[in-house]
Amino acid sequence: MVTGAAGFVGSHLTDRLLAQGHRVIGLDNLRLGKSAHLRQALQSPHFTFLEADVNDYAANLRRLGELVPAPARATVWHLAANSDIRAGSEDPEVDLRHTFLTTFNVLKLMRALGLRRLAFASSSAIYGPHDQLLSEDSGPIRPASNYGAMKLASEGIISAALETSLERAWIFRFPNVVGPRATHGVIYDFLAKLAANPAELEVLGDGQQQKPYLHVDELVDAMLFIQERAAEPLNCYNIGPEGSVTAVQYIAEAVVRAVAPQAAIRYTGGQKGWPGDVPRFNYSIAKLRRLGWSPKLTSNQAVDLAIRELAPART
Repeated sequence: MVTGAAGFVGSHLTDRLLAQGHRVIGLDNLRLGKSAHLRQALQSPHFTFLEADVNDYAANLRRLGELVPAPARATVWHLAANSDIRAGSEDPEVDLRHTFLTTFNVLKLMRALGLRRLAFASSSAIYGPHDQLLSEDSGPIRPASNYGAMKLASEGIISAALETSLERAWIFRFPNVVGPRATHGVIYDFLAKLAANPAELEVLGDGQQQKPYLHVDELVDAMLFIQERAAEPLNCYNIGPEGSVTAVQYIAEAVVRAVAPQAAIRYTGGQKGWPGDVPRFNYSIAKLRRLGWSPKLTSNQAVDLAIRELAPART
């Protein structure tokens, strides 16, 4: 089962699971996800899609009770969440409802159905601002956004569930993810702004924000690799590029070159793009390397590939 199956990462994961021969049940309320993302999956006889709110526990229990015949062998991939960090800053209930309560209700549903294996999409946003290279045991953990706080709360309730109902959990801490079917993010935003005004690109902040970017294909590779090989009760992994970051200025200039070479770039100024933004961080993936997986692309290469993939769709 994949929650958020019509979303950016969820739809890529769904396609990959089907290609591996799995039967997949996808849930999505289509609030942020798009049915077009499931065009390939819907051609498979092994895919069942439910347009459903993950928080509607009673309805999901009724419908899924008929669809999950062998719960002991099933894995739930929980990707449903608010993905717009800025929206959560403006309305704190957005992440309570769509980031934390979705996890709470997925765990409640799993317990009722006898499902005991959960793979969870967490985030680098749980760490908050840190000067050092971020590893899985970096601390103190002090999220700067409601999104990060609710992802961290989700990790906590998953850990607690291992004492009562879960057999195994995998927690994936995502970096900034880019690629086809993106529904948000800096490249998506820049392309939308240039489509509306080809003469100027507004960039929030001073452009010196530096973060790791990973292509969605490599993210899915890593998630599946971890889920197949990490066998502790709780398996928590950073996923990201190999020690590289990309500046927002680099992305802005690359997007302008690709779609609007005459556009001027205007920076709004300040270190942060918005309240809750973490302007600089870098990941350690030493734990993931020890497990046996490393990405092929640097952060800049992932950004360049994503721009080539996304730009034709917006021009």
